[in-house]
Amino acid sequence: MKASAYMAEHVARYALEHTTPPDPLLAELAERTVELTGDHAGLQIAPEQGPLLTMLAQLMGARNAVEVGTFTGYSSICIARGLAPGGRLTCFDVSEEWTAIAREYWARAGLADRIELRLGPARQTLAELPETESIDFAFIDADKPGYVDYYELIMSRLVPGGLIVADNTLRRGRVADPADDDELVRVTRAFNDHVIADERVTVILLPLADGLTLIRKR
Repeated sequence: MKASAYMAEHVARYALEHTTPPDPLLAELAERTVELTGDHAGLQIAPEQGPLLTMLAQLMGARNAVEVGTFTGYSSICIARGLAPGGRLTCFDVSEEWTAIAREYWARAGLADRIELRLGPARQTLAELPETESIDFAFIDADKPGYVDYYELIMSRLVPGGLIVADNTLRRGRVADPADDDELVRVTRAFNDHVIADERVTVILLPLADGLTLIRKR
């Protein structure tokens, strides 16, 4: 397991060793993801983010959650495990190949009955959700140029007090360098600026893994 890039290595390693580790199913899924997706395995969340997602969903008492960017299913398992009894998680992704792995592990985790997968461009599939404030927890971890659109589509459907969690919001610290003009850095910086300027929410950007932003609707 790789430690955080934002603190001294020995401190990061200590913090990771004192965080609840993945259970055997998640550990196996992480290994299989590396084997099957190769260079794309970095799309999977960091191990220390898993228990945080579960805990946040538990603390929220989340019953209607969404995830944009499912990949092979690690984060969706963590979220679904934290849902209140009767809770549902709707996952949005474009890859039938990678989400086939997710489906297998949802079943093995005993969560298939509480997770729904919708394949297709998330701008379209999210827009098809009812236009009512019914979502109470959301996780965004998909293509970075789409973050602002995904955020707005979810925000209009998020209940007051609901939580959006956005991943990869630090780009290994590069967003803090105004001279860095990389496209992904620019769109991530634009998303961060968009959120902090939104008077509907309160925000905290955590230097966890590659940056995790917690956004609570007022």
